[in-house]
Amino acid sequence: MFEVFQFEFMRNALAAGILASVVCGLIGTFVVVNRIVFISGGIAHSAYGGIGLAFFLGLSPLLGILGFSLAVALVMAGVNLRARERADTVIGVLWAVGMGLGVILIDLTPGYNVDLMSYLFGSILVVPRSDLYLMVALTGVIFLAVGYFYRDFVALSYDEEFARLRGVPVARLYVLLMVLIALSVVLIIRVVGLILVIALLTIAPYITERYARSLGRMIVLSIGLNVIFTMAGLALAYRFNLTSGAAIILVAAAGFFLSFGLERLRGRPVRLEARARDAEGSLHVPSV
Repeated sequence: MFEVFQFEFMRNALAAGILASVVCGLIGTFVVVNRIVFISGGIAHSAYGGIGLAFFLGLSPLLGILGFSLAVALVMAGVNLRARERADTVIGVLWAVGMGLGVILIDLTPGYNVDLMSYLFGSILVVPRSDLYLMVALTGVIFLAVGYFYRDFVALSYDEEFARLRGVPVARLYVLLMVLIALSVVLIIRVVGLILVIALLTIAPYITERYARSLGRMIVLSIGLNVIFTMAGLALAYRFNLTSGAAIILVAAAGFFLSFGLERLRGRPVRLEARARDAEGSLHVPSV
């Protein structure tokens, strides 16, 4: 199938898939380790309100998703920090309100002819070069932020109370993590859509969590798996004329069930103790 890369749209799709895979492996690792999958899903699905708002105001959909996702992420972070016992209810409400608002605003948009399926299930084959530039910029921002605060994120992920006692500004780091998840959502929507975002964020980190003895290794393995899933899904979509986003997620799901089955057969335990020791050893007082 290498001859298909003579077409610009396939080269753009390949680049978008790799960028999304890298970001999902990086941010998805923190999502899985911190057990905030539901919060991430709430941010992703409520972003549909940003799509509706963008079309209603005549703006770029990606800008609408970016602004709306950031606003929702900040609200969810505040609720989870101040009233964690009610956080799941608030997240569910924001999830529903965001999607409902998006649908209503699109209905009210004069002369609208939007392909909703492309935003719900991805449209990687029609990613323009201008969107690639935005994706590269967002990827750079995410990598710089995680790289600068990496040790503190490790401490936050494995022992929040100990990190707080050592002077780590846990609340501000948590808000930053929510913001990074929102930026990741903007990247991933073009590849697999709003409905399937959470799968690409979490499947590879869930698989690699059982084999990696450090958070850094888990990130690297997750990125590698996501690249494999994305490339295999693109190949299947091209070969059998399938929806690319759904094909990518089904490949990832097949990897998940295969890993789960092998794990049950081998009875291999999850190795969290070594990573927890790494977190304690790498902890320092940050300058957030």
